[in-house]
Amino acid sequence: MILFPAIDLKGGKCVRLLKGKFSSATVYNDDPAGQARLFQHAGCEWIHIVDLDGAAAGRPLNLESVSAIVAAVDIPLQLGGGIREMETIEFWLDRGITRVILGTSAVEDPELVATAAKAFPGHVAVGIDARNGFASLRGWLSDSDMSAKEVAARFEDSGVAALIYTDIDRDGTKSGVNVAATAELARSVSVPVIASGGIAAINDLLALQNCGAPIHGAVAGRAIYDGSINIREALSRLAGRK
Repeated sequence: MILFPAIDLKGGKCVRLLKGKFSSATVYNDDPAGQARLFQHAGCEWIHIVDLDGAAAGRPLNLESVSAIVAAVDIPLQLGGGIREMETIEFWLDRGITRVILGTSAVEDPELVATAAKAFPGHVAVGIDARNGFASLRGWLSDSDMSAKEVAARFEDSGVAALIYTDIDRDGTKSGVNVAATAELARSVSVPVIASGGIAAINDLLALQNCGAPIHGAVAGRAIYDGSINIREALSRLAGRK
């Protein structure tokens, strides 16, 4: 299982939100590119990036910070936040992002997701950010009437590379990952599922890896920044080493 350390961008800085609330942002690093280098040096295979400002505005806003991250590391990067048009997808893929994440579009414009997945095989993922089991939109500022499983099912045969499932009520809380809901979603589709939200310790990562469902990876943020998860130790444990 892949560990995806998270870089959430707000105002050009690395932050973490509590349950998706923009007013609860805690700044952890003023240098996103430097943070990305630390993650690569620790042995990470991927980095998960979210343009929080872009997610709320519906268009990329942290372009300088994301571009600096791309220039700073040579490991794959997946990026979400405000990506709702084909032109934006092409923009980021042309500039070195490995995989774009479409969230709001997955509910409101599924045809865009399917078209992009076909045009860029392996480079388009769907972000399913759920509150009380239902998908949220526009940087978690509004909710839809579609369940997470309904959103996942509509992309079963679309060619998307992954589904990133976030339990919003646990995100940033370090209260423990929702293993049951993530496993249920992973069993319902053949698309690789990546867990996100609430990861507090290495045991959460191991619980996902050993739950019996085909969970492809996990996104961790606050627990890494606060030191509750040591990346090198986590990677070693996930690889089966003591």
